[in-house]
Amino acid sequence: MARPSILMSMFFVVSLLFVTSVLSRAIPNQTIELDKLSRIQAQLEKINKHVVKTINSPDGDVIDCVLFHDQPAFDLPELKDQKTTLKLPEWPMGYNSSEDTTTKVESIQLWSASGEECPEGTVPILRTRKEDLLRVSNITRFEQKSIQDRTDLHSYATVFVRGDEYYGARTSLNVWAPRTYPTEFSLAQMWLVSGTYEAKDLNTIEVGWQVYPQKYGSYNPRLFGYWTRDAYQTSGCYNTQCPGFVQTNQRIALGAAVTPISSYNGKQFEIDLLVSKDPNTGNWWLIYGSGLLIGYWPSSLFTGLKRHAEKLQFGGEIVNSRVNEHTTTQMGSGHFAEEGFGKAAYFKNLNLVNSFNEFIPIPVTNLELTVDHPNCYDLSLLSNNNFGTHFYYGGPGRSPKCP
Repeated sequence: MARPSILMSMFFVVSLLFVTSVLSRAIPNQTIELDKLSRIQAQLEKINKHVVKTINSPDGDVIDCVLFHDQPAFDLPELKDQKTTLKLPEWPMGYNSSEDTTTKVESIQLWSASGEECPEGTVPILRTRKEDLLRVSNITRFEQKSIQDRTDLHSYATVFVRGDEYYGARTSLNVWAPRTYPTEFSLAQMWLVSGTYEAKDLNTIEVGWQVYPQKYGSYNPRLFGYWTRDAYQTSGCYNTQCPGFVQTNQRIALGAAVTPISSYNGKQFEIDLLVSKDPNTGNWWLIYGSGLLIGYWPSSLFTGLKRHAEKLQFGGEIVNSRVNEHTTTQMGSGHFAEEGFGKAAYFKNLNLVNSFNEFIPIPVTNLELTVDHPNCYDLSLLSNNNFGTHFYYGGPGRSPKCP
């Protein structure tokens, strides 16, 4: 009769060991998951501010109207005491701005297409949600460029000017929705640059449109801004997701989707962007169209750009995360520059602001090109009376021509 008892005891011991083994694996995983959710919640509370009004966009975005001084920028100690009444920037000479900078313009974003805007005294901030943080590998760097963004896995089709002191840049660029691999991005932007990546003193202000599904959770092109002062190492962020950019406009929000979009062999939709350094405050203002102020990057954010830019760059960029073959992520319209107007993406009327605060065209002869994968994405630089200094750019990514 002793034999069954022994067997039962052995069975109990084995079962206990199995359960203990399972729990030892499950509890740490559960702890890790709870810890991640706790960090996500803390990050959301840090980014998202007290809401006065909520606007639900047709594309699923949520726009929070927050009091001007509750926006993330004013978490910066040096900005806490800034007055609520902003002094308008001094316009560059030769820039035809509207006298009334509060004039409403035709909506360029989905969330405000119905006429919605934030109440007086508040500004629109794209809400960051839990699912936005769950899509990224490092939630503490959610607002910054990822390691993938900062490696050599890029393709560029750009033009640039250097060798002088620059206090602003302006261009008009048409908007597309290029096909983009889920973990990659495709963008069109202008860069204002000081310092170098190698010396780790790179300062940049970057503005334009981008399709970045991993970041935004959709494939819509979005108006965006970015800044850094140390070559993307520890400083800087997208849009208003960290203390930095000061939003002033009630109807245009960085990070929100742009509408409408250009169509192949059809109507073209452009956005007109100017970044200009105010000679009185040193702040870098982002301006849409003929004088509609979106907001500014305070001079105190920067080192080199505290003085001026040393380089201006315009064009397209994609990130390629593929290892053995080129990505299928498109640049621009997904078509090569040779197809021209209505089919290829373009930048037109390239202008700069010089040291005398004069707004002047950039001559074609002053521009240099960066086209590092011409079989995948290319660029054609031109000049005429209608488009001024301009270029077509883009391409399909992986194709028979681009293996």
